[in-house]
Amino acid sequence: MLRQQDVGHRIVVRRIVGVREGRPLFSDALGELVELTETHVTLATDQGRLRVPVAEVHRAKRVPPARRPTAAAVVALELASDEAWPAPTRGRLGDWLLRSAEGWTGRANSALPVGDPDRPLPAALDAVERWYADLGQPALVNTPLPLAAPVGAELDARGWTSRPLTLVQTAPLAPLRAGPPPGRPDTPLGQVDAPPGRHGEVEPGAGAPPAAPGRAGLPPVELAAAPSDDWLAVAAGRKGGLPDAARHVLTAVGQVRFAHVYADGVLLAIGRGTVTGDGRWLGLSLIEALPHARRQGLATHVVRALADWGAALGASGAFLQVEQRNTPAVTLYRRLGFTTHHTYLTRVAP
Repeated sequence: MLRQQDVGHRIVVRRIVGVREGRPLFSDALGELVELTETHVTLATDQGRLRVPVAEVHRAKRVPPARRPTAAAVVALELASDEAWPAPTRGRLGDWLLRSAEGWTGRANSALPVGDPDRPLPAALDAVERWYADLGQPALVNTPLPLAAPVGAELDARGWTSRPLTLVQTAPLAPLRAGPPPGRPDTPLGQVDAPPGRHGEVEPGAGAPPAAPGRAGLPPVELAAAPSDDWLAVAAGRKGGLPDAARHVLTAVGQVRFAHVYADGVLLAIGRGTVTGDGRWLGLSLIEALPHARRQGLATHVVRALADWGAALGASGAFLQVEQRNTPAVTLYRRLGFTTHHTYLTRVAP
């Protein structure tokens, strides 16, 4: 049977649709699992969303993805993501990247093992451990899957543990700018790079006006080249503080915009967008509706404004990172048109 770890993956569900001559009739459905509750299984199929009562499920299991991206596509997206979330302290082992940001977020404080480290794998991981030890930090390694599976196997042998699986999701900009089909309002979003034990975080120039007009009666989204104090206060609350390195991670990108939604002087929602990867990718991160303003469609409102900005700069696709277990965020992003490109595990040294 399915588990929460299967959310975001391709599954097949065999359900009971009737009885004929005393024998059950079955129908199979194939799609991406977007929500799993005690009462229903919801999957996105080629024909649309399908919500199946658990009582009707005869069998259900995860199946291989329809197709996997090429290794080159995974590397390109990982490098665009690194460019969008730049650690201030950096090193290299051949093609591998070493990153540190005073411990602020896992992504900015981990090695990225893509490409050739110019030495045997065990020696490369020894060097990673020494680099972080010299900084007085725990060693972390982000392993994009299945690309970095050999690295993961070596880390398993060394007794490294794993943080929750993260989905790297992508979508073309056109449906993001159009918005999702009618349905439930936005659900609260969590975080991808939160400290261990928290629910995880949705991780993500000229050419667009500073504010996107309000849609469906919502206040306008203001896009600024720098975050306001209110914006930073929300980010600090979600990320456990903002050291100096955090400001570098947030702002040291050539094309970056910080989204603010205000009503009567009160901040309702925030978001951050970057354009990286030779101008191809809009990166979305810190999309957040504040508790007093949730379930009004504000997260979608912010995403649409940032998508308009990214499109004006020539971006053709968007990406974000979200923990697999963050079901509300996975569901929202699925409604917006995001699908899982690949996944990664953040590995932690013993």
